Amino acid sequence: MSDIEHIVRRIHKLETLLRKQYHAQGEGLEQLVDSCQERLPNRISNQLHLIAQVERELDENQDFHLTSPDRFLVAYKECEKELTPRSGRFVWRIAVSLMTIMTLIALAFYYLHWDILNQHVRW
Repeated sequence: MSDIEHIVRRIHKLETLLRKQYHAQGEGLEQLVDSCQERLPNRISNQLHLIAQVERELDENQDFHLTSPDRFLVAYKECEKELTPRSGRFVWRIAVSLMTIMTLIALAFYYLHWDILNQHVRW
C-alpha cells in the first residue's frame, strides 16, 4: 500500500470519527472540522486543520509527496486518540487484559498438569 493510500485511509477514519462522535456535517475534513469547531479542543482543531491541508494538497497535486510524514503521523495519532470515545478504549483494554490473563492461567494449568492430562489424550 502506498503512502497516499495510507494518508487517505487515515483521513477517512478521522472524518468518520468526526461524523459519529461530534455529529459533524459536510464533505471533506475541512468542512467537518468547521461544522463542529466549538466542540473540539483547540489543539485538536489545529491538528485537524493541518491534516485537512494535506488532504487539499493531495486533491490538487497528482504527484503529491508528503514533506514531513512524521509530523502528519503525530498529528493523526493525537487526533485519533482524542476523537475516539474513551469508554471504547477502556472496554477494549479490559477485554484484552482479561483474555491475556485467562490464556496465561490456562497455559500454566496445562503445564503443571500435563502428565495427568496426557494419559487421557490419544495420539
